[in-house]
Amino acid sequence: MSSMPPPALLDVSMVTTALELPGYRIVRNIGVVRGIVVRSRSIFGTIGASLQTILGGNITLLSQLCEKTRQDAFVMMMQHASERGANAIIAARYDANELMQGVTEVLAYGTAVVVERQ
Repeated sequence: MSSMPPPALLDVSMVTTALELPGYRIVRNIGVVRGIVVRSRSIFGTIGASLQTILGGNITLLSQLCEKTRQDAFVMMMQHASERGANAIIAARYDANELMQGVTEVLAYGTAVVVERQ
């Protein structure tokens, strides 16, 4: 029994917040795809971020954690779309919820579609 290689990730240029991709037409709507990441701050990150709040400005430790979490959720969404046979995602969005103090869920979601050049 041979195992199939995982599907290739979508090209990031084929993911949009719009309802269409210029130059392409939607030939099949596959449905909602998502990537979910749940993260907590480490005690060191919490202490470091607390120290940064004293000085004010951008709290880089938390900004970096947020960016990494969003990126991971985005990649998971693209993997989900690829697994379902899509070559594009439209109406992409993010959502975040605090599940408990210090623990946040980040959700990237959109509509997986198959598109072809016009």
